[in-house]
Amino acid sequence: MTRKSALALLGAVLLAGGAVIGAQGQEAKRFGSWGVDLSSRDLSVRPGDNFFRYANGSWLKSATIPAERASIGGFVDLQILSEQRLRAIVTDLRARPVAQLNPEERKLRDFYDSFVDTAAIEAKGLAPVAKDIALIAGLKTHAEVARLMASPQIAAGAIFGYGIGIDDKNPGNYSLNLVQAGLGMPDRDYYLSDNPALVKTREAYRKFLADMMTLAGLGGAEARADRLLALETEIARAHWNRADRRDADKVYNPMTVAALKTMAPDFPWDAFLAETKIPLTTPTGPRQVIVQENTAFAPLAKIFAATPVSTWQDYLTVQYLHNMASYLPKRFDDLNFAFYATTLSGRTAQLDRATRGVRLLDGQMGEALGKLYVARYFPPDAKAKADALVSNLLKSFLADIPKLDWMGAATKEKALEKVRLFTPKIGYPDTWRDYSALRVVPGDLIGNIQRASLFDYDRQVARINLPVDRSEWGMTPSTINAYFYASLNEIVFPAAILQPPFFDAQADDAVNYGGIGAVIGHEISHGFDDQGSKYDGKGVFQDWWTKEDRAAFDTRSAGIISQYDAFEPLPGLHVIGKNTVGENIADNAGLTIAYRAYKLSLGGKAAPVIDGLTGDQRFFLGYGQIWRTLQRENAIRTQTLSDEHTVAEFRVIGAVRNMDAWYDAFGVTPDQKYYLPPAQRVHIW
Repeated sequence: MTRKSALALLGAVLLAGGAVIGAQGQEAKRFGSWGVDLSSRDLSVRPGDNFFRYANGSWLKSATIPAERASIGGFVDLQILSEQRLRAIVTDLRARPVAQLNPEERKLRDFYDSFVDTAAIEAKGLAPVAKDIALIAGLKTHAEVARLMASPQIAAGAIFGYGIGIDDKNPGNYSLNLVQAGLGMPDRDYYLSDNPALVKTREAYRKFLADMMTLAGLGGAEARADRLLALETEIARAHWNRADRRDADKVYNPMTVAALKTMAPDFPWDAFLAETKIPLTTPTGPRQVIVQENTAFAPLAKIFAATPVSTWQDYLTVQYLHNMASYLPKRFDDLNFAFYATTLSGRTAQLDRATRGVRLLDGQMGEALGKLYVARYFPPDAKAKADALVSNLLKSFLADIPKLDWMGAATKEKALEKVRLFTPKIGYPDTWRDYSALRVVPGDLIGNIQRASLFDYDRQVARINLPVDRSEWGMTPSTINAYFYASLNEIVFPAAILQPPFFDAQADDAVNYGGIGAVIGHEISHGFDDQGSKYDGKGVFQDWWTKEDRAAFDTRSAGIISQYDAFEPLPGLHVIGKNTVGENIADNAGLTIAYRAYKLSLGGKAAPVIDGLTGDQRFFLGYGQIWRTLQRENAIRTQTLSDEHTVAEFRVIGAVRNMDAWYDAFGVTPDQKYYLPPAQRVHIW
């Protein structure tokens, strides 16, 4: 129900190849002897025709996607390694006598045990959720529907979403944010497009709705499913598109609650907001709410009021069972999987229950589990080395900004100030979250899930009138990812991504800079992408550019959009440049900054030639291979239509073809497919 922080997240990354021994005797895989798997290349492909396949083509020909995964490659390999490590931690907790566990460890164990005890889940049937289902069935008025939609405990879907975030223009304060919601499929296009693949997906979704209502014991499921699909289609028509939703200028709309009621009078806001338990006063007066897709709110409110309570009951029942399916008997879990995993991503088998169990712990008690992960798998020297790399990349960015030929002196000074004020967070939080207030009951899976949700929600509500906690993390240490958060001007790198092949002290420096260097550069660059550049060094959403410099930046951004629009991951399915421009700018800028940092690291000396490859060739191969990915067609379609990240193949091609050094390194000539004339190469940072 709550809205997650607006994190600019890195997409897929990579691991494969040989092995080095890491912390606690665990094996972390590494490519080849110096960081690149030469056997993965397809030398029959010219680098300029498809650098992704040049770097990974032989591997792509032999790779097989496991039935339980939507893709295979470096990111998934690292994810599997992280899951194996978390399972080892939980296995050790379960093997120890209960008396030897501290209270936090006991909660982890009991939570996990309640999830993996499938016999108990089957035996209980729907009894653990009977009270919630009865509550939905007993709704009589639209006000009661709105109140239940706002419940932080009963995750039953809603036409409006809400959450506690950080006020973009006052980043020292928390804010109450409201967003459009209500769709059961990933994006509005799934309801409105006449693309044959999406039409087929709609048909599968309608079947899912009918089947879920049948499982719930509701009669006339076919007619009910028709009504729900028609309802969600109307909601989709009112929704903003993804490009507008990521525009910081358009989605920052602070207003009083009174103004909200005037703007969308057909929705019972008093009932909805009362259920959030968020105080509508602050120490300085009435609380404002920040409405994101403001012009969608009035039509959504009208849809809400025009829809009978009985239809909303069906909607809430299906969405509740969807959200709780993993914790219910197998027939609900399997039905949910068939649509949300098989139809949308192509997976044909569930992950094993143990792996799903540690994923659940990572989501519900992530810092308690992360504390144990860090102690076992992330030694202090790894953190120190990562700190040094981040410092080098920031220095590279500081050195680059004064040399920009398209930016004036006044804007450059503000940009330099922003880089100097960046806060890097490496590995894990300085202070771990306190879970003492969370009650975990052995054998009570549904109760544990709901209490964990309320625990985190109550934690956020309790501090809403306090200064923002700048030490908080938005990811757990075992997460294979990284992010930039504009309101805090911070870049965050969890422990699990800081290992081979991204960073390996025994690997070639060129490969390290092409790997973790590009990742670090990507996150730094998010502070200067088309949206991150609207926040100053203190995280304040305000315009710090001269008019001329912003126009020059926008022209270059338009060039990136145009380039990526031309990429075609599937026949007839193009990358949506406006949706992905922020990530694409960060990819291009991050790789450029990493390359310059690599050159600085050489101290004016020539890089050695290794296995016949120059330093520059190894740098770009390192980048190409961290994105090594084979993805199911359904997953490619879902990502392209509903995600801010371009699929891996074109993240590689799109970034390298804008770098002059890549052309020189591989002798790319005009007759090769992705060659760009120098005048068409986009250089932003």
